[in-house]
Amino acid sequence: MGKFNANSILKVIKEYVLMAVGCAGYSFAWSSIISPAGVIGGGASGLALVIEHATRGTALLPDGLPMGTGFFIINAILITLAVLTVGVKFGAKTIYCIVMISVFLDVFGKFLSGDLLGIADDKMLSTILGAVVAGAGVSLSFHEGGSTGGTDIVWMIINHFKKVSYGKILMLVDFMIIASSYLVYGSISTIIYGFVMVTVFGYTVDMIMAGNKQSSQIFVFSKNYKEIADKITSSLHRGVTILDGVGAYTGNPSKMLVVICRKFETETILKIVRDNDPNAFLSVGAVMGVYGEGFEALPESKQITKKKQNKEENK
Repeated sequence: MGKFNANSILKVIKEYVLMAVGCAGYSFAWSSIISPAGVIGGGASGLALVIEHATRGTALLPDGLPMGTGFFIINAILITLAVLTVGVKFGAKTIYCIVMISVFLDVFGKFLSGDLLGIADDKMLSTILGAVVAGAGVSLSFHEGGSTGGTDIVWMIINHFKKVSYGKILMLVDFMIIASSYLVYGSISTIIYGFVMVTVFGYTVDMIMAGNKQSSQIFVFSKNYKEIADKITSSLHRGVTILDGVGAYTGNPSKMLVVICRKFETETILKIVRDNDPNAFLSVGAVMGVYGEGFEALPESKQITKKKQNKEENK
């Protein structure tokens, strides 16, 4: 029991440390790459940056509202609205990531602001690099179960009253935030760079989150199916399923091999097929969410996870 509890504690510590690292990377990108270049982006971070620039030079805030503080206030308001309207409960990891990003944004904004990398004059480079670094950071947090709030909370609130896809809400919110930057920056180019930033950021997150889960599903039709199947199982240690088929036109029986493998193993399997039957017919398709032995563990339902948590708490 003691060993199990120790392992559980270490696992939780690891998750929160990795989330903190991800939040730090995300915050560094905004504070030290994106903001110095005068570039804008979407989400709560983008809105916080617009507010920071809009409040500069005021009597109350001569240096503007710090971006981290603005980020925290925006999410605090959204969380309060979500609790009052939807009644949703936010997990500890979501609150943790919001707080960590808020702190890192203000700390980096104070001590690591300015053109540290010497690329602020190149807006396109700053936009792309900032989006990639921010995307990598937030992906690390997502991977450990964290969330940066912002648009996610807006979607929860709107979706409670009317079913709207997350993608539409994301595009609408980002468009409004980036478009509003014109009132502060007075530049059309800033809006264009903003959309580039959002696009690269989204692509980076998708690639990182899906990259380690991308797999290939291969169908092979060959007279030498037995040799091909044996070679795949012996060299790659991948399971191969042999299915019986019948040609609709010829009426002749045939054998079909079904192989699911990691994406990087695809070329090896294609080489095995070519070496054993150059005339084989095959198709390759990209698949995601492959679960089972040799791939990802089958995800548990929320009900099962909740029961396990209650069971551990009762112990």
